[in-house]
Amino acid sequence: METRMHSPALEDYGLLGDTRTAALVSADGGIDWLCAPTFDGDPVFGALLGGPEAGTFRAGPAFPAERLVRRYRPHTATLETVWAADGGTLTLTEAMVAEVSGRLLPTTLLIRRLEADGAPVRAAVDFNPRFGERHLRPRVRRGQHLVCEWGALAMSLGCSGGLRVEPGTTAELTVEPGRPVVMVLGLAYTEPLIWVDPETAWDLVEADEDRWREWTSGISRDVPFREPVLRSLLTLKLLTYSPSGAPVAAPTTSLPEDPGGIRNWDYRYAWPRDASIGIAAFLGLGKDAEALNFLNWLLHASRLERPRLPALLTLTGGHVPRERTLENWPGYADSAPVRAGNGAAHQHQLDGYGWVLDAAWNLVRQGRRLNSETWRAMRSFTDLVARRWPEPDAGIWEIRADAAHHVHSKIMGWLALDRALRIAETHRISARRRRRWETARSELTADIRAQGFDAARNTYTRSYGSADLDSALLILPVTGFEDSGSPRLRGTVDAVWAELSAGYPFLYRYPPGQDGLPGDEGAFLPCSFWLAQALALTGRAAEAAELFEALLGYAGPLGLFSEEADPATGTLLGNYPQAMTHAALVQAALALRDASRQLAPLPQTAGPKEA
Repeated sequence: METRMHSPALEDYGLLGDTRTAALVSADGGIDWLCAPTFDGDPVFGALLGGPEAGTFRAGPAFPAERLVRRYRPHTATLETVWAADGGTLTLTEAMVAEVSGRLLPTTLLIRRLEADGAPVRAAVDFNPRFGERHLRPRVRRGQHLVCEWGALAMSLGCSGGLRVEPGTTAELTVEPGRPVVMVLGLAYTEPLIWVDPETAWDLVEADEDRWREWTSGISRDVPFREPVLRSLLTLKLLTYSPSGAPVAAPTTSLPEDPGGIRNWDYRYAWPRDASIGIAAFLGLGKDAEALNFLNWLLHASRLERPRLPALLTLTGGHVPRERTLENWPGYADSAPVRAGNGAAHQHQLDGYGWVLDAAWNLVRQGRRLNSETWRAMRSFTDLVARRWPEPDAGIWEIRADAAHHVHSKIMGWLALDRALRIAETHRISARRRRRWETARSELTADIRAQGFDAARNTYTRSYGSADLDSALLILPVTGFEDSGSPRLRGTVDAVWAELSAGYPFLYRYPPGQDGLPGDEGAFLPCSFWLAQALALTGRAAEAAELFEALLGYAGPLGLFSEEADPATGTLLGNYPQAMTHAALVQAALALRDASRQLAPLPQTAGPKEA
């Protein structure tokens, strides 16, 4: 088997996950990214960014073969790839198992099965684990399974059918029809490894599939484009760190927004803003548990800095590591630097408070009551907004330059105050505090309309005193800052669509070249879904449905989206898969559902393409 030196297209990668970490699997069966023991840990397979020396785990045909099908099994997180080879077919089926009998496993389990049909097929397994920045080789010992160790981190590999695999080598085998070969990879940090017999391991995958199908079966049948919505919701669930309830923005770092450039950032952390957008998606489809878990995590995570809400946090609620560059890592498609940590962690971002208060309000309006500690935290966030809204902030796009009076941030500050006042209608609050919040909301409303609106163009702008626009303004219809029939609202939606268009159906998030970084900016996919949502919410449901369906055509073959896309080619760019994009997709679909009474029935099936 030849060493793979190229960088496969991002859209050709599949996601496997156990709600603690995740693997990216290339179309040829190579696990090129897997961090241990969590999303933000060090990679044990890092070829995606570090090249062959960073490690991979490939299973597939022993020679180039035609790929017939690649898909997720319906409503599960199990990935299936089928090749035509040696006069028969070879199928690789794989999944990461999170739970057994309703209990979260202490060990990450990745189970892969090779199965032949029609004729024996020659296959190959390339198992080359490395660890961390320096691509450390493991200390190896054999017992019941092969065990690789790097200090406190241990990895085991057990195989059925007499397959013997050695790290750093390629094992060749012939897979006979009716005699599948199963590989069980276990990962544990400080915990004892769980030994799973490869001969019975597939029972765990089937039980895991039943669990996912049961989870998705409760989602309403009246959601338009239901299959892409379910895949997005499954993806959001896989990207939620189950021990704490914290959603990760993406399972990857440094996948480039501009291939060959420096726009490479580490997204393996939890942004309260992004998480709150995802929570709205879960709530809209009846998944209240995810919203409650998130608020519980946020309550814990923010306690040390409250009332300040950090822009991002680790999955356990700690401080994000200082941003640094990994030495001698070439990066995906030669896009360096490869970064760990994120320098945006210390920015003041006013909009985050609005997203979080809105998530809390969505819970309350569905009949939930915030416990006293949660309401105390929400009050402290609102007090900070009431005090600091006149200050400039870094904005939603985290541009590393001087702060500004971003209009989107101010509107989200207004949202925080507004939602807190709504919650206060059913929760205890002093009259003095209520008056302070009401005064701040009124003053902020007047300030935004006076300084953030361009009357000549009938649109809100990117920042006070600027003529530029911002696609984040497309969330205006959701906030209630303007009535749905407001000419200002409709004018803003039209202006953003016209002036920030990257060619149908794409949008730039702000005017290209306005962020102080070299290189080009891709089209930002959440913004396009926000546009579809805004159109649906302002009475233009037919245009919204057309735009939504066009966007679905740019998903990867497995229905996954990254953060950005190349406007010219539709190629996916940036960290992948991206939680914010999938959350925005779900919210746009919910807006279409709410608008569907004025339309003929919308499509119910528009699943991913097979490849």
